[in-house]
Amino acid sequence: MDTGIGSQNKMTQDPSATPKDTVLSGNVVDVVRSEIYPGTVVVRGGRIAEIVRDGGTYARYLVPGFVDAHIHIESSMLVPTEFARLAVVHGTTATVSDPHEIANVLGVPGVRFMIENGRRVPFKFHFGASPCVPATGFETAGARLDLHEVESLLDMPEILYLSEAMNYPGVIARDPEVMAKLLAAKRRGKPIDGHAPGLMGADLEKYAAAGITTDHETYMLEEGRQKVRLGMKVLIRWGSAADNFDTLHPLLGESPGSCMFCSDDRHPDDLAEGHIDAMVRKAFQLGYDPMTVLKCATLQPVRHYGLRAGLLQPGNPADLVVLDSLGNDFRVLETYVDGRLVAVEGRSLLTSLPVEVMNDFRAGEKKPGDFAVPVRGSHVNVIDALDGQVITGRSLEPVRAVNGFAAADQEADVLKVAVINRYRDTPPALGFVRNFGLKRGAIASSVAHDSHNVVVVGATDEAMARAANLVIRNRGGLSLADGEGEDILPLPVAGLMTTKDGYAVAGQYAALTRKAKEMGSRLRAPFMTLSFLALLVIPDLKLSDRGLFDGRTFRFLDLFAAEESG
Repeated sequence: MDTGIGSQNKMTQDPSATPKDTVLSGNVVDVVRSEIYPGTVVVRGGRIAEIVRDGGTYARYLVPGFVDAHIHIESSMLVPTEFARLAVVHGTTATVSDPHEIANVLGVPGVRFMIENGRRVPFKFHFGASPCVPATGFETAGARLDLHEVESLLDMPEILYLSEAMNYPGVIARDPEVMAKLLAAKRRGKPIDGHAPGLMGADLEKYAAAGITTDHETYMLEEGRQKVRLGMKVLIRWGSAADNFDTLHPLLGESPGSCMFCSDDRHPDDLAEGHIDAMVRKAFQLGYDPMTVLKCATLQPVRHYGLRAGLLQPGNPADLVVLDSLGNDFRVLETYVDGRLVAVEGRSLLTSLPVEVMNDFRAGEKKPGDFAVPVRGSHVNVIDALDGQVITGRSLEPVRAVNGFAAADQEADVLKVAVINRYRDTPPALGFVRNFGLKRGAIASSVAHDSHNVVVVGATDEAMARAANLVIRNRGGLSLADGEGEDILPLPVAGLMTTKDGYAVAGQYAALTRKAKEMGSRLRAPFMTLSFLALLVIPDLKLSDRGLFDGRTFRFLDLFAAEESG
């Protein structure tokens, strides 16, 4: 019989408030010693005072809080305080959070905003210093973090690591500026995150030798194995657009000590449904040892990054989760952060807080004619969007010419794509994309990794202008224009995040996704896939506000090409 006693404290969102003593009994999952035993956990002053083995019989399990080992909080479209409200329901108590997105828009003040906002709730946000702002010199961003600014961030106690080294060609070539930032982290004893999709062989060896300790962009099993052999940790990702779990999960059996779980980018509707708990559950269902899986979700990230998160040990912060079982369909019953009860039975005890609005948005409204592409050749280079991946393919397609202009071809599923500079008023860059499936209308977003200009995909120039202008008028958001109807989810905070209730935002985002699919999109997460079309540091073919970009050779590519050159 389960005789555990839950906390009866009234919830406070003041992270500095000292909670009352709490006593919890259950099957204690000790990920440090790899054992499970019946016991009672005594919490005093937010820390675990003692754990007593008591010989009881319990139905529930006490587990360290789950950790997302790599996430951009901004991609949830929620500010940190609101992200925490949704995440604690799923047993997440800590994140390793790269503020790369807001840094590209607002620089150091944006990073400070994330830190200060996150302090307002009982949750363990651990932020990094982003070394690649902008990610490349081939697009327009709102800020630049030079060596001095990266060092100033690394000197902050709230900054625990150097965020993903996205310029992997620069690392391999030992670019002086890139290497100086890596050295700055090494001097301070802070780990360096990687970003090396598809990198293998000699280039990978050079990348790892530079001191890169992790990678969350791995999408091939042999690639993951090579990275593990070189001493890197592979962060198995299950995000809203990129899902590498099914490919990489064999590493849980082969090299469990080198694995962690992450979501990278998780949209609000998905966060409302599940988080790291979903990855743990899926690994259980595949038959992996529960202790091995739970270490990937707790022990490994805490130790690798030196997180200020508890591991259910005497003296640790009381960050823990109560599960109804360790079965394939376990439920999160309670979540505690620093001894505070923050979620019970699927209900968050955190409340929404007022949000300061910061932004940088200067683009002017566009006309349909701004999206016209005069024909300059017989074929165009086309971006091939891949469902569930941040990488893209490429193809060469014959031009569908209408009155001397290259037009979208819905029958061939080749639509027009544009990226609009949001930091100054300039003409949009134009291209073509396959696999979005829209039969009419257009969708647009100011969430466009990494510089977060406005990206729009559509079937007609008129619809593209309408969708883009909705975003521009609101100084950020996700929008769609379909026939006579229009809709938008405004994102006034840096053009990335909302000030609204997370669950309401999840519903609104789900509705936008549903409408995009009614317009013909076959993608699982069309707005998330849209956001990666401008992500230049991920191959193969992308579009920046300056033009079509080859992510393998790191150079611009002409939109038009002769057929034989494909």
